[in-house]
Amino acid sequence: MSILISQNTKVLVQGMTGKEGAKGAKAMSDYGTSVLCGVTPGKGGQEVDGKPVYNSVGEAMTVFPDINTSVIYVPPFAAKAAILEAIENNISLINVFVERIPIADTAYCLAAAKEKGIRILGPSSLGCVVPGVARLGVMGGPQVQEIFTPGSIGVISRSGGMSNELSWQLTKQGLGQSTTVHVGGDLLMGTTYADLLRLFEADEQTKAVMIYGEHGGSYEFEIVDLIQNKEYTKPLAIYIGGKFVSAFPEGMNIGHAGAIVERGKGAAEKEAALHSVGVRIAQRYEDLVTLVQ
Repeated sequence: MSILISQNTKVLVQGMTGKEGAKGAKAMSDYGTSVLCGVTPGKGGQEVDGKPVYNSVGEAMTVFPDINTSVIYVPPFAAKAAILEAIENNISLINVFVERIPIADTAYCLAAAKEKGIRILGPSSLGCVVPGVARLGVMGGPQVQEIFTPGSIGVISRSGGMSNELSWQLTKQGLGQSTTVHVGGDLLMGTTYADLLRLFEADEQTKAVMIYGEHGGSYEFEIVDLIQNKEYTKPLAIYIGGKFVSAFPEGMNIGHAGAIVERGKGAAEKEAALHSVGVRIAQRYEDLVTLVQ
């Protein structure tokens, strides 16, 4: 089994005629993911790597009605319209690669998706990988075969680079991954840690999960509620990055939008709350593999 994607994943790439969209489409196809077509308004009739391009999502779905996933590679100003177009056409999984989307646009899109039971991964998500089966986006790059191997550990990360790093460490130890997911670094997350843990709980292949979190945001506290309500029961190890920022002056800009810290909900408070419900806390990210072992 796996979560989010499988052999039945059928992908539409919005923005496929752009540099990043073409790169993403090729990366997915090369890994064996079924990329059916692309959409770029005004460029219908073109092809990218032999895949047809249409002017709208509706037009593409008329030809390929089994599309169930969209990966979006468009400029930030066009992201809201692209996401809403995918939602309006009832595409069940939308991976938003786009960075720097205005927060009001993100909030609007997440609310629209929730109303229709549609899952958004991102924004600013490199995607996810089910080793040997499928990947969304470019995670793993040209070394994807060396980094990811089938196994029983679920990986969730706020960092795209650390998604690869942690998966590679698991591979080196002979453990492998069931699914690796980059949730994105924006302030608002379309798919949260808790959402993914519910999916991993139901996945027979997954025996434990590791999370690379961060000092910003408050999504880690949802994990505490999840465990207390017995909605997640498998072993869980987590590393909270950025504890050093407690020594910085208040208001200092140290990273992406998701790095905003609410008073009383920083790394130390997160670790204490998670530890209280039995989550294994890594002091260095390298310790995550040891803890799940």
